[in-house]
Amino acid sequence: MIIVYSATWCAYCHAVMAYFDKQGIKYEVRDIEKDKQASKEIVDKSGQMGIPVIDIDGTIIVGFDRARINTVLKDKKLI
Repeated sequence: MIIVYSATWCAYCHAVMAYFDKQGIKYEVRDIEKDKQASKEIVDKSGQMGIPVIDIDGTIIVGFDRARINTVLKDKKLI
């Protein structure tokens, strides 16, 4: 399961989601502004409030780090 923690104003969040869409990768979006539990989750998972935070089956990536995202997706056999 892939979760993208984002906000509507976050350009990098939109870039991550567009990248996943282009690759045909399914993900769940949790808007930290609308969902206070999601806001708490990103602090628990990443230790910070920066977004995007991407949770790929338990591996946490902060920011749109395409190389790391691809590595994790391959390691977890999601691509």
